[in-house]
Amino acid sequence: FLYSSVYQAPKMATINFPYLGQPIQPNHNFSNYIPLGGNRYSEYVNGENPYTITKSITHQSDEVARSRLVHVENAMKHAWNGYKTHAFGHDELLPQSKHYQNNWDGMGVTLIDSLDTLWMMDLKNEFWECRDWVKEHLSHDIDKFVSTFETTIRSLGGLLSAYDMSGDEIFLERADDLGSRLLKAFDSPSGIPYGQVNLKSGEASNLPWIGGEVAILAEFGSLQIEFRYLAQATGKTEYAEKAERVFELMKEIELSHGLYPVFVANTKERPFFATNIISFGSFADSIYEYMLKIWLQGGKVENMYREMWDRSVQGMHDHLLLKSTPSGLRYIAGLKPNTAQDKKENTLAYDRSMDHLACFMGGALALGAYTDPKGFDSFRAQRDLQTAKALAYTCYQMYARSKSGLSSDNIKFDRKHENDFRITSDRPYYILRPETVETLYILHHLTKDPIYREWGWEIFQSIECFCRTDAAYGSLADVNLPGDGPEDRMESFFLAETLKYFYLLFNPDNELDLLNKHVFNTEAHPIRTFPDLEKQQNDRRQCTNTQSNC
Repeated sequence: FLYSSVYQAPKMATINFPYLGQPIQPNHNFSNYIPLGGNRYSEYVNGENPYTITKSITHQSDEVARSRLVHVENAMKHAWNGYKTHAFGHDELLPQSKHYQNNWDGMGVTLIDSLDTLWMMDLKNEFWECRDWVKEHLSHDIDKFVSTFETTIRSLGGLLSAYDMSGDEIFLERADDLGSRLLKAFDSPSGIPYGQVNLKSGEASNLPWIGGEVAILAEFGSLQIEFRYLAQATGKTEYAEKAERVFELMKEIELSHGLYPVFVANTKERPFFATNIISFGSFADSIYEYMLKIWLQGGKVENMYREMWDRSVQGMHDHLLLKSTPSGLRYIAGLKPNTAQDKKENTLAYDRSMDHLACFMGGALALGAYTDPKGFDSFRAQRDLQTAKALAYTCYQMYARSKSGLSSDNIKFDRKHENDFRITSDRPYYILRPETVETLYILHHLTKDPIYREWGWEIFQSIECFCRTDAAYGSLADVNLPGDGPEDRMESFFLAETLKYFYLLFNPDNELDLLNKHVFNTEAHPIRTFPDLEKQQNDRRQCTNTQSNC
C-alpha cells in the first residue's frame, strides 16, 4: 500500500465534535471500570478530520480535562509514595512485594527519572527531597558495565531536565560527571559508540548478547539531544562533537530510500550495516525521532538532520506503510530476510507486525508536519499529519480491542484475520509503556482535537482498574487476562513518561511549547531548545551580575 501515491486532502468537516465526556468527580472509583471495546470511532481510521472543533467545544473539553487531571496527579502521588516508602534511592520499586531492586546498578534510576515529573506536577517538596539525595548520595563511580543508551536517556536526561527546570547547579554537576564517564563509549574505531561502558574504569564494549561486533541503531542514534545540551550548558564542546559525529557517519552510509538497518558494525575504521532488517520498532525507533528533534533543538537551522528525517519519512511512506484487512488500519511494517521456499536470493519480505514502541511515530510525524520547512499547508506536511492521525487510531485500537483495554507489546497483522491483527504469543504483556499516550498528547497539543483526550482517558481508566496495587502500579503479563492482576514490576518510565504524558494531555494550562521552546528526549525529559536556553542563560547571568532575586 503506497500511501504517498494515493494521498488526498481530507474533506472539510461540517458536523461538530460529538464525543465530549463528562466531568469526573474527585472521589471517582475506577475499580469497576469495564473497557468499552474496539472498532469504535471508525471515522478516524484514515486520519481525516471528521468533525468541526469550535471554541465552545475546546472550552468544554478543557473543563472535563481538568477534572480528569486530578486523578492523574493522584496516580503520580500514589506511585511516588510507594516508591518513597519502600524503595527511595533505589532503582525500581517492586509494586506487589513492596520491596526494591537495583537492576540499574543502584543509581536511583526511578528517582532521577521522576524529577521533572515531580516538578511539573508542583510536587516541589518531593522534588527538593530528591535534590538533597542527589547531592548527598548519588555516585556514578560504579565499577560495572552500564547501558550507554539507557543510562543516557534515563539518568543523564533526567538530571539535565531537572537542571533546566529548576536551575539548581547540583543537577548540572552530576550530569557533567555522568556525561564524562559515558563519553568513553564513543571511543570506538569508527566513532559509533559502544553499547556498554564501565563508569569507573572507562572500559567500553558492544553488548555481548548481540555478538559483540555490532551496535544497535536506536541506541547509538538516541544520545545526541542529551550530549548536545550538556555541551551547551557546560561549554565543553567535546560532548556535542562526539555525539554529532555519529549522525555524520550515518549520513555517509545512508541508503537511497532513507531507511536504516538495525545493526551497524562499529569495530572497524568505517562503520557499515551488519544486517538488512529494517524496523520502526525495537532496535530502530528513536533514531528517527532524534533526526527531527535534534533539528528542533538547534533552532531549526541544522538542515542535515531535517533532511535525514524527511528522507526517512518518505521511505516509510513508500515502502513500509501498509493497510490492514478488513478495517483499513494503517501500520508501519518492517523488512526482514525472505525465508519463503520460493524466495529469490537477497530478497526481503514484509514483517507484518508492529511494536508498541512504533506508536511514537504518530506524534513525531505530527511534530514534523507542523514544523515542515515547506510549510504546514504543503502536500508533504498534510500527508504526514494525516498519516500521524491514522497511526494514532491504529495504536488506540491496539488498546481498545484487548479485554483489559491495554495494549500488548507487539501485534501481528494477518490478512486472513477477521479482526485485522492478533496479539503475538511471545509478547502479550503490557509494561506500562508510554508511546501511545505520547502520540495522543502531541496530537492534541497541536490540533486541539478532543478525541485524543477521550482515547487517552479510556487507557488511563484501564491502568487504574487493572494495574494499580497497594503500593503503586504493575505491568500485566497478558492484556487478555486482566483478572490475573498486576505483576511485581514497575519500570521507571511509567513515572517519567506515561504519567507525565497523561498529565500534559489533560492539563490545558501547561506551558510547554513543542514548536518553539522545548524538545523531549526519548525518555520524555523536556529541555529547552538552544535559542531558548541561551536566553535563559543570559537571564541567569544578568541576575547574578546584578545580585537581584530574579
